Amino acid sequence: MGIEKSSLYYAWENGMVGSMANIITTTESGVLIPGPTATLIHDEWYAALRTSELRPKTMAKTMLLDIPLIVGRKAEGALFAMRDSCPHRGIPLSAGWFDGHKVTCKYHGWDFEPCSGQCTQIPSLTSHDKLDATKIYATAFPCVERDGHAWVYVPSAGAGRVTEASKLKPVPELKKFSEKYRTAHLSADMPLNVDHGIVGLMDPAHGPFVHQAWWWRSQSSIREKTKRFEAVPEGFRMSAHAPSGNSAPYKLLGVYGHPVETTIEFVLPNRRTEQIRCGDKWFSSLTTVTPVTGSTCRIDVVAAWNVFYRVPFVLPIAKFFGRMFVEQDVQTMVEQAEGLKHNPSLMLIDDADKPAKWYFALKQARIDGRGKHPIDEPVDLHWRS
Repeated sequence: MGIEKSSLYYAWENGMVGSMANIITTTESGVLIPGPTATLIHDEWYAALRTSELRPKTMAKTMLLDIPLIVGRKAEGALFAMRDSCPHRGIPLSAGWFDGHKVTCKYHGWDFEPCSGQCTQIPSLTSHDKLDATKIYATAFPCVERDGHAWVYVPSAGAGRVTEASKLKPVPELKKFSEKYRTAHLSADMPLNVDHGIVGLMDPAHGPFVHQAWWWRSQSSIREKTKRFEAVPEGFRMSAHAPSGNSAPYKLLGVYGHPVETTIEFVLPNRRTEQIRCGDKWFSSLTTVTPVTGSTCRIDVVAAWNVFYRVPFVLPIAKFFGRMFVEQDVQTMVEQAEGLKHNPSLMLIDDADKPAKWYFALKQARIDGRGKHPIDEPVDLHWRS
């Protein structure tokens, strides 16, 4: 198969110019491109950390979108997130103290109400000073708890103070289908930018190679598959379908005697949801790839289910296999990061890589504030896995 010189029509057609930088060549099966950029999407909610890490009267340090943060819980229960920097001299607020009500800077003892960021006291001021400390604000971000995560809203630069979560878009939440269910979560850091992390998340063809195991699938079980996709706002959905017959976990649901149906959806900036239904039994998961810095990200998985609800030890078993599954992905991405150090040209092909192309087109449209959805009408994609 020969490689021809590229025109940019393919890039424009797929909404990839700008997001994917300089397209250098095309082939009959796809387009050769440099590695995707890591432009970060603001004005969104991101999972900062697990709330189980928040001990009373302490602040937890974390990083989101290259922003150093402190996250904590006030005595009355409200979560807060602040930029880890005092507006006075820039010393990290994490070096100071939190008493359950206020954050105190270690350098000069300035006090801040953490949910609003408002300064409440500057000890060095005297009766001769006219400065009103309450007009000074440290940077604070809306912070809400959902599914055991502290979700932080990160506004774009120049947006001004944004602290009221009720005035923002809804906080992401895992969908549940009954009152009784079990839940678990997994988290792993990855040495790749968020674009590579998301492309890996939605890649349908790596399973038989990365996740080789008797309980999942093997290279010998590869078969051709056809899945229908449809547009959703700022994302796309793999329409409800019978799950892959060559995956052991799905086969287990056959004991309930009902047809098994699964729906998978991806929505900007970083969220993949999956719901599996089998009569009144269900499994639901929310997976996010969070940009920690411009070159690193973190994958978080939170899941809930009522399948095998009364089976002993189902929770530790599920966590064991889930952790193994995620670790296989992480190991592969660690190896990929080694190769990416040398800035190789990369390729996206049809149809297995079509969701990745849609992601880049959607992301570029979001960044530019214009552009149509890459999916005009429901489309069938074909691949082998």
